[in-house]
Amino acid sequence: MSQDVVAKDKVISVTYTIRDANNDEVIEAVEVPVEYIQGSGKLFEKIEAELEGKTVGDVIEVTLSPAEGFGEYDASKTFTDNIENVPPEFRKVGAEAQFYNDVGETISMTVTHVDAGTVTLDGNHLFAGKTVIFGIKVNGIREATAQELASGEIISSPVGGLH
Repeated sequence: MSQDVVAKDKVISVTYTIRDANNDEVIEAVEVPVEYIQGSGKLFEKIEAELEGKTVGDVIEVTLSPAEGFGEYDASKTFTDNIENVPPEFRKVGAEAQFYNDVGETISMTVTHVDAGTVTLDGNHLFAGKTVIFGIKVNGIREATAQELASGEIISSPVGGLH
């Protein structure tokens, strides 16, 4: 029986939706199952805890505050510059740019505003500052391979986790 329940070191396949708790609007939906290793820290802690012990076909709903989920919105992660200083491919809302900080970390920013004279980029997660509701369905459970447990990554699936 333990093979059929969500438990540490099992590969779990899920589909999910994310809704904005403010207006119940679906802000993300994943209908193609994604896999993760339970207990690997690839999911938000509260979601992993709620999934523990569930079986294939079970559906759960988990509400995450900004602190539990995608973080508080941080205005210091936005940057506005004169449009002539920004390459043409980044002069449209939704464009994504990668930058490197002084220690070589990659910082992803999304263009959120463009007007006649300026472009604004935002380094916050798209859902930062939002309380969100995850609706998650367990689609499959299997034993993780030794290689998957050693690496913490799914070997048989091209997709990763839920954040």
